[in-house]
Amino acid sequence: MKIAFSTNAYLRYPFDEAAARIAGLGYAGLELLADVPHAWPAGLLDVQKREILAAMERTGLAFSNINAFMMNAVNDYRQPYWYPSFIEPDESYRRVRIDHTRRALSLCAELGAPHITTEPGGPLAPGQSRQEAIDLFVEVLKPLAEHAEKLGVLLLIEPEPGLLLETTDQYLEVAEKVGAPSIGLNFDVGHAYCVQEDLPRAIEKLAPQIRHYHFEDIAATRVHHHLVPGAGAIDFGEVVTAIRRTGYDGWLTVELYPYLDDPDAAARTALEVLRPLIS
Repeated sequence: MKIAFSTNAYLRYPFDEAAARIAGLGYAGLELLADVPHAWPAGLLDVQKREILAAMERTGLAFSNINAFMMNAVNDYRQPYWYPSFIEPDESYRRVRIDHTRRALSLCAELGAPHITTEPGGPLAPGQSRQEAIDLFVEVLKPLAEHAEKLGVLLLIEPEPGLLLETTDQYLEVAEKVGAPSIGLNFDVGHAYCVQEDLPRAIEKLAPQIRHYHFEDIAATRVHHHLVPGAGAIDFGEVVTAIRRTGYDGWLTVELYPYLDDPDAAARTALEVLRPLIS
């Protein structure tokens, strides 16, 4: 297994500096934020794509993932991460998320990254039933899955507390309905802990679907707030052991976007905690 760090903690730095800092701390890879200020697909020029690849080559980093979940560029007044969502009742607004995801998939293929991660359907709108939202989400995902398959990349869904898909079983329901080989799971350990999942059991159950992991700690209250590994209640030794038992040998990406004031310190501490567990 290899450890990467997400650039969404480095929103106050240009991409090349974020990459240099992540590499300097000893990470093997990074997760590229498909959003401002690093790689918003709708406004990314070819010269900027070349600069991203040049920075990756200079630092020796590899792409663990492309994060297409956050949409700060849209700056929706409700919440800048998961709005607009895949289940917006307004078709034109829903299209903003769909088009962004298609562009992110194309960017993923251009840069040679393995997959993108995206939101699990967003929050239910007032008056929207859960079944209506599931049906809409599946309808939206099918053509995106086809696009991903044509490009040779994967589209990973990331369950999250408070959104349409929160648990492993809810993810499996949608994945089965979509029925596409290009759809997979981004298993966020902190999110699963927040919704009371038994982490080793969930990791074992979802192993055939899991293509990437997000790591962050969560307080014993299970309130969804990302903490540096070791600062919360998650037993990462137990988690890594469970992952190893499945035969997974891919990326574990540390995601600490709340640490904008000092991302270097957060990234350094996280690596000090996690590196001995996977060596």
